[in-house]
Amino acid sequence: MAPIQVTVFTGFLGAGKTSIILSLLPQLPKDYKVVLLKNEFGDVEVDSQLARQSSLTAVSEILNGCMCCVLIGRMKNALIEIREKYSPDRIIIETSGSAFPAPLVLQIRELARETDGAFAMDAVVTVVDCENFKGFEDTSPTAKMQAQFSDVILLNKWENAHALDRVLDEVGTLNDETPKIRTNGRAGVAPTLIFNLDSKLASSSLNDCDKCAHTHESQHEHDGVRISLTRSTLESVLKPLPKDSVYRVKGFIRLPDGIHILNWAFGRFDLTPALSTPGVLPDDSDVRLTIMGHPGEVKRYATRFANALGAQVW
Repeated sequence: MAPIQVTVFTGFLGAGKTSIILSLLPQLPKDYKVVLLKNEFGDVEVDSQLARQSSLTAVSEILNGCMCCVLIGRMKNALIEIREKYSPDRIIIETSGSAFPAPLVLQIRELARETDGAFAMDAVVTVVDCENFKGFEDTSPTAKMQAQFSDVILLNKWENAHALDRVLDEVGTLNDETPKIRTNGRAGVAPTLIFNLDSKLASSSLNDCDKCAHTHESQHEHDGVRISLTRSTLESVLKPLPKDSVYRVKGFIRLPDGIHILNWAFGRFDLTPALSTPGVLPDDSDVRLTIMGHPGEVKRYATRFANALGAQVW
């Protein structure tokens, strides 16, 4: 039986990992089974809800922490459970925005040995947000390490990037050997460009603990009460959020026309109708959000944001 190929997607908060993963699905054969293992930082399963509305065979989550460090043991158990339950052709692991992939590669390589080759480490794919990369690369060692430790780098949102040449120079300085591919807007990238790469990282020595060390820049707060909210009110509250201090706002919003999934990153946001909503918002709540940003600053802005909505921070 052929091994299950494992692809790890990494990239900073709001880089567009989930959108690119979902764009791959229509390009695959209809009988090709893909399971997404997603690490949500916090307990609001926003991206997982979007993924469930796609043609994925299944979506599995590891919540409330980063699986590259404190929750790494749970990843191996999740992979085994996915194999036994779904027997997919491929598992895509989408890490949290603050994760460093090296420990995951070590665990996948170890699991392949323990299961007599039931799994195969295919590639680490790093998504770089070209539009905002210069905004955080100087202060984010995690973003730099993600770019350095990769089999292929996807240059996302490059069409809207100011001084794109400077961004490309920065990425090239961090990693001059790894192939770099520009995504095609909402169409993402062709699977043939990032699948079946036979990762060179999987066979290299990854036992340097200093190289694997990293810190988590993001923090999160949750809002959740019953309020009356319109789209125009939401837009007016989102507009003043500073993208150098607040990296991402995601969660569920109840508007007059139903529950929507909110994804805000670096000044831009999408509202997607939630097609399946059981349990995403309690009956007594119209807002459930996670806010992530720079340590020491995000709580202040989360409090202002919540106050403007008439919500609570907890």
